Amino acid sequence: MKKIFYLLVFIFCISCSSKAQKTDYKASYNKSSRKTVTTTPKGLSKTALSLQKQGYVNIKDVDSSIFVSLMYSRPDNFCKVVLYGDLKEAYLHPKAAEALKKAQSYLKTIRPELSLIVFDAARPMSIQQKMWDKVKNTSKYYYVSNPAHGGGMHNYGMAVDISLCKLNGDTINMGTKVDYMGDAAHIDNEDKLVVQHKIDEQALQNRRLLRRVMKHAGWRPLPTEWWHFNLCSRDEAKKYYQVIK
Repeated sequence: MKKIFYLLVFIFCISCSSKAQKTDYKASYNKSSRKTVTTTPKGLSKTALSLQKQGYVNIKDVDSSIFVSLMYSRPDNFCKVVLYGDLKEAYLHPKAAEALKKAQSYLKTIRPELSLIVFDAARPMSIQQKMWDKVKNTSKYYYVSNPAHGGGMHNYGMAVDISLCKLNGDTINMGTKVDYMGDAAHIDNEDKLVVQHKIDEQALQNRRLLRRVMKHAGWRPLPTEWWHFNLCSRDEAKKYYQVIK
């Protein structure tokens, strides 16, 4: 009888020990899982971190539906070199980012099959200087703002180079590529450009749609570049906003 009693006690002790081990393992697993989740923050490049510290916001954080394809992060731009070595995201002044979100929302109400796509936004003055150096002694100098005169609206985070695209990211016909330096990119006499067969009628209608959407949100077009829009004047920018370092 005593042997049976001791055997039952032994079995009970083993059972309790096994449950404790399972409980300890589960607690350890959960603790480890929580640690893994909290130790994987989103990485930022040096330039992105600098823009963020200066108060600029990632467009994607304001409206994730807007497409971004920075043309100066690739060599297929007018400078023929990569200017944004480590920057892939588009940043803007918070006020400008909200205005861009408003433009995207309006576009979605009238043409839900299309989206805005950003090719350039906030631009450090050091990059502006590199651009100016490329054109300062050429006939194209007036397409790039001189840093010595305070730069342009990109240097305050108050301008975007932008177009329209399909929901798969493919851009639609605008007559010229973004950052084309020539009269076919101008918007002040587009009907004449159509007559001269420098752009076609569809490109003209697409440009007008882009301007309609951007103006609705307070953006101002630039006469020499169909893709460029400012949210304020140069005088306003110099008075109320800081140059991007």
